[in-house]
Amino acid sequence: MGVKTMLPSHELGFYALVVTCAVLYSGSGIFEASRDNMNRKAFRDGIKPGWHYFGRKMDVADFEWVMWFTSFRNIIIFTLSGHVLFAKVCSMTVPQHRAVVYMVYGMLAVLGSMGLAYLMIILSHCLILYSVALAKQKWLCYAAGLCCLASIKLEPFSSWQSGFVTGAFDLQDVLFYGGSGFTIMRCMSFALESSERKEGIFSIFDLLKYNFYLPFFFFGPVMTFDRFHTQVSTRDLRRKDDEMRNIRVHALLHVGAIIAVDIFFHFFYILTLPSDLKFVNRLSDWSLAGLAYSNLVYDWVKAAVMFGVINTIARLDHLDPPQPPKCITMLYIFAETHFDRGINDWLCKYVYDHIGENHDNIMKELMASIATFAVTTLWLGPCEIVYIWSVFNCFGLNFELWVQKFFQWEPLSKLEAKMSAATSRRIRAAFGAVNFWAIVLYNILALNSLEFALLVTKRLLVTGFPVSTLSIWFITYCGVQLIKERERILAMEEEKSDKPKAE
Repeated sequence: MGVKTMLPSHELGFYALVVTCAVLYSGSGIFEASRDNMNRKAFRDGIKPGWHYFGRKMDVADFEWVMWFTSFRNIIIFTLSGHVLFAKVCSMTVPQHRAVVYMVYGMLAVLGSMGLAYLMIILSHCLILYSVALAKQKWLCYAAGLCCLASIKLEPFSSWQSGFVTGAFDLQDVLFYGGSGFTIMRCMSFALESSERKEGIFSIFDLLKYNFYLPFFFFGPVMTFDRFHTQVSTRDLRRKDDEMRNIRVHALLHVGAIIAVDIFFHFFYILTLPSDLKFVNRLSDWSLAGLAYSNLVYDWVKAAVMFGVINTIARLDHLDPPQPPKCITMLYIFAETHFDRGINDWLCKYVYDHIGENHDNIMKELMASIATFAVTTLWLGPCEIVYIWSVFNCFGLNFELWVQKFFQWEPLSKLEAKMSAATSRRIRAAFGAVNFWAIVLYNILALNSLEFALLVTKRLLVTGFPVSTLSIWFITYCGVQLIKERERILAMEEEKSDKPKAE
């Protein structure tokens, strides 16, 4: 049935009330567990002194978040401020050469932060993949690109390359692997786009301008070469109506999100609690479910803040970067589950859509998803937990298509056709609720640990059955209905905005 199916307002109000009460009840359990156990010996490494005047300590278990706002904070502010300054001067004086200025500034920043040896390693990967692109053979571009990526992610090649970077500082490993990995993905995009170009090939200068755009260099997102080249080559740098206001609003929202996370970490120790399985096992099923869900929401917030700050800089440079990831709260479909939309766009364009085509054929979809998660596994760095995460998410993506095909089977499709649109929406939401928790359970594998994921699964599906299982399923069903209602409203607004264009 269509996405525009409407439910009675009192029914939606009931769903909202149920979800709100459940979130508050689950949150209160996590808050009490955090408050009463902040001095627990097992949590000593993850909880550090925070707001003394409130008597609260802070959860500092997330290395990335702490890194951004301690050792990396001044570097971020200084480097990106310099980029914005040079970009602004360039856009006002020589807009036709702004890509060159971005490249020069990016290369100098990489040289100053990581040294000449690292810059030479990056340039060597660029040169290798540019040389391969000259052959204009896609399979050769894939093979060379994946081999280069493997040389960064697999031992002993990874240690051999990192050994050329002399000196030692806190961020060396992060910047080395981040810059190298994203460089290879960008170079592969360049090579694949060049192989499809009918006349000639893009120059290596185009590749260097693309790769050394500093806001994207170390931490992404990956913007495919065709989009970047088109946007950065535009000489007419006019702003859209209210564009600067939207940029300022988004910047303030990111600052607000940072403050909100900092406050949250003083009252809810969602990252440290899962580290002690004996303690977590004493939590109620509701608190445990909320803890697992909160970890996914936090990881989305972290990705949204990181990419949001970078995207704000890119928008100031008159670029249209990949959007931040879709919040876990607003999805129940595996195909939309990603924490890095740039990598997701890259995988969809060059692997998933290329093999799966229209994604209607079960065998093509299976091959496409296996290939996609194989590349993703290499990108994340092959290890046991990544293998398990990839297998489960690959299965979830294919299972969605299998269920869809099953319900398109003639007897079932005729049965659904006899139902009212509202009834069909309710049935689909019930299946969506199951899918929602499959997404949560499959992804906390990578965000926390296999042991924590198994504990949550056992408590919710085995020891908590039937009361906890069915009650949490019903609450999730209510949440999915609210998501569907939001999708309906957005679809109606999009239809209204498209009508004047059609006329």
